Amino acid sequence: MKNVLLILIGLVLTPGLLQAQKTKFQKNTNVFDSSRPKNLSDEQLLDLVQKQTFAYFWDFAHPISGMARERSNQSFDYGDEVVTTGGTGFGLMGIIVAAERGWITRQQAAERTLKIVNFLWKADQFHGVFPHWLDGATGKVIRFSPKDDGGDLVETSFLFQGLICARQYFTQNNPTESQLRNKILWMWEGVEWNWHTQGGQNVLYWHWSPNNGWSMNHQIRGWNECLITYVLAASSPKFAIDPNVYHQGWTNSNFFRNDRDFFKIKLPLGFDYGGPLFFSHYSFLGLNPKGLKDQYADYWQQNVNHTLINRAYCLQNPKKFKGYGPNCWGLTASDNHQGYGAHSPAEDLGVITPTAALSAFPYTPEYSMQALKHFYNDLGDKIWSKYGFVDAFNETENWYAQSHLAIDQGPIIVMIENYRTGLIWKLFMSSPDVQQGLKKLGFQSPELK
Repeated sequence: MKNVLLILIGLVLTPGLLQAQKTKFQKNTNVFDSSRPKNLSDEQLLDLVQKQTFAYFWDFAHPISGMARERSNQSFDYGDEVVTTGGTGFGLMGIIVAAERGWITRQQAAERTLKIVNFLWKADQFHGVFPHWLDGATGKVIRFSPKDDGGDLVETSFLFQGLICARQYFTQNNPTESQLRNKILWMWEGVEWNWHTQGGQNVLYWHWSPNNGWSMNHQIRGWNECLITYVLAASSPKFAIDPNVYHQGWTNSNFFRNDRDFFKIKLPLGFDYGGPLFFSHYSFLGLNPKGLKDQYADYWQQNVNHTLINRAYCLQNPKKFKGYGPNCWGLTASDNHQGYGAHSPAEDLGVITPTAALSAFPYTPEYSMQALKHFYNDLGDKIWSKYGFVDAFNETENWYAQSHLAIDQGPIIVMIENYRTGLIWKLFMSSPDVQQGLKKLGFQSPELK
């Protein structure tokens, strides 16, 4: 939730600048078409949505770093150079999908990945941990909030989720792929996860800064989007955490266990009604929840039930917002008509965010397809663009975002692919380090050898 809360603290949106941004930065390769073909089969529609969304990470990437821009409209008064580490991790997984599906060549994918890796290699990092935002031209930290000007462990875990997948995918014996594998390994080995226990405490801390030390003092406790942070911290070859950091830190929270029913659906973990749906997406782009269990939960059941509760709430629609229904559901963090919000049943402003239902394809394929067809066929004139669906919309307010956010676009590509082929799950789960980390924390999975 910090991810959302700090955005809410610092957000200064200037909507309507999308076209100016496109004009300034768009590298028009003519690979992606913004028209909206009609009468597509389900498979054709999935192909199109994945490919179109990928354009955000390919055509709109920062020209110097290759990294993913935070968003497609200017914001935060930081100008045009803000790139996001976590969103770039999601984009790296998208590049792999694009190569496998033939939208770009494997060589193009490897070269772009190496460009990003070479930039990260020289960029600001703190005990091996990257900041939330970087200047995409210089690699210098751009502070996320007044004291958040150093390492961000959660964003770093989202980044390395993608980098580990890239290392597992680019296995050919040529100079480009060999170099990117080696540099990813060296950066991965250099992340000091255990430094973020703040002197050996049994919990991870989100931030450390050379200017502000531990003053943000934000402990990472569940349930939220940060499971991947603990998994990677346990998986580190050189700076791993003790299992007690997971068992006494992550799971020790008033919002970890739930075990109550909502709409007659049991929710094992988390806030009442589940919280925003990105909790079931960000950690599970690479981490395969199918059959993933530990002493606390069955994570497939957790994510499926969270999604079903979120949809059931939209169908009940207690606030009577326009548009909600079986074909139009999905509450998660996104832009809204007032700025930005962590939308959920407990914070419902009438805003539907396409990434919520579309990134849930592995969990609720039939319901997600219903939403996809409605978004594309019925609302496409208002929400379909060169980069796929816009970030969010509110039919009650007659508001349709002009923005796209990397952290919302990326999961659409990756989770649809995991639904279709399991590609990214297979790559991430095949990492020997990840396998060792999961075993160390007591996880069970069919993919653990």
